[in-house]
Amino acid sequence: MNEKHAAWVDITATDAPASRAFYAELFGWRLRTVESLDYALVEPGPGTLPGGIGSADEAHPPGVTTYFSVPDVDLTLIRATALGAKVATAPWSVPGLGRMAVILDPDGNRVGLWQD
Repeated sequence: MNEKHAAWVDITATDAPASRAFYAELFGWRLRTVESLDYALVEPGPGTLPGGIGSADEAHPPGVTTYFSVPDVDLTLIRATALGAKVATAPWSVPGLGRMAVILDPDGNRVGLWQD
């Protein structure tokens, strides 16, 4: 995600190739797979949300997470936990791109935080 996107939709799947085929066929998405990350980026287009599809693992369970841009992931985590959220995935860095974390809001919804 970059500064021109306020949000990013991330789909995490137990069978990422099958999920990529499903969404490409369902929505007409064009996907560009980044093999080193086992992640497929949704190519931008009219009416297409920015996002991608990756593989589930212990730290990233299957599901859909929307990542929201924040100026500082660590400060946002402090504020979120003070408001009743729980940290689902501690902050980590994506080399050369940014920093991210995932919280569970008070209802248990997964919400991603992204800092460029």
